[in-house]
Amino acid sequence: MTLVSTSELVAGARSAGGAAGALNIVTLEHAEAVVAGAESAGLPVVLQISQNCVRFHGGRLAPLARAAVALAEASTVDIAVHVDHVDELAVLQQAGEVAGIGSVMFDGSRLPFDANVAATAGAVEWAHARGLWVEAELGEVGGKPGAHTPGARTDPGQAAAFVEATGVDALAVAVGSTHRMTTRTATLDHALIRALTRAVPVPLVLHGSSGVPDGELRRAIAAGIAKVNIGTALNVAFTGAIRRHLAAEPDAVDPRTYLAEARAAVAATTANLLATLRPPAGATVVSPSASGPGRTGSGGGEGGLGGEADRGGSGGGVDCDGDGDGGRA
Repeated sequence: MTLVSTSELVAGARSAGGAAGALNIVTLEHAEAVVAGAESAGLPVVLQISQNCVRFHGGRLAPLARAAVALAEASTVDIAVHVDHVDELAVLQQAGEVAGIGSVMFDGSRLPFDANVAATAGAVEWAHARGLWVEAELGEVGGKPGAHTPGARTDPGQAAAFVEATGVDALAVAVGSTHRMTTRTATLDHALIRALTRAVPVPLVLHGSSGVPDGELRRAIAAGIAKVNIGTALNVAFTGAIRRHLAAEPDAVDPRTYLAEARAAVAATTANLLATLRPPAGATVVSPSASGPGRTGSGGGEGGLGGEADRGGSGGGVDCDGDGDGGRA
């Protein structure tokens, strides 16, 4: 068990009738917590670093990405490292320079369809030449200012044309989830997920999953979702633990005391989430329309996210996760 490619994790989860959990990290403590939670659950996970998180770290991807790779290499479970929601060439280039990063999500969804196709195809060609598996987005996910509008949906015919024209390895689709949700009340369009699964030959990705209840997530996976992105739920757990610690000990100044509690909260949330995404016994796999899980560019009950994440509330602070980013995730 060690560092593996995102394509391996997604294909393995899908073939078993589950979905790969892709959890966004912001700090080293986030990364340590997600790995600890995955190891506790005995399940693989994708560590995701968003472009906005790179911006938060002064535009430098390498320090956090190399830490994530090191944690993956030392882990007792399979872990992949992914760079999420990239629309800047500089960040895409950095993703190709850090050894151990297995994939990138190129996000041209703000663009008109033809421009999105052209930009994504160029990114795919560049990334595949460097062994990177590429996810893209069509049909903006709700909950973001500007380009992201609630109620957006991905059209199956347009999705099929987009995948064919760009050569992407996975497709993030808009099916009813909303970014930055701190309560789990989203309802997904499962008929649309099934239609998209039939229409495109690559794995489907669900963004904005923090607000999706366990039952909805399981139904989405059964309908064909192969990768589930979570970020806001982790931040809610993280900041909630810090708030509780400082409320109880207002004179605390040693960050190790409250960061340890935040790390434990995120680890518990991670373990509960990954258990939700695990394939049920006797699961029936919904296969894409074409053979295989897609191209490769490189080798409990409701509320199961656990802890503070289930109780809602704002994550606060800088939101640079992949499912509730302050600008684009």
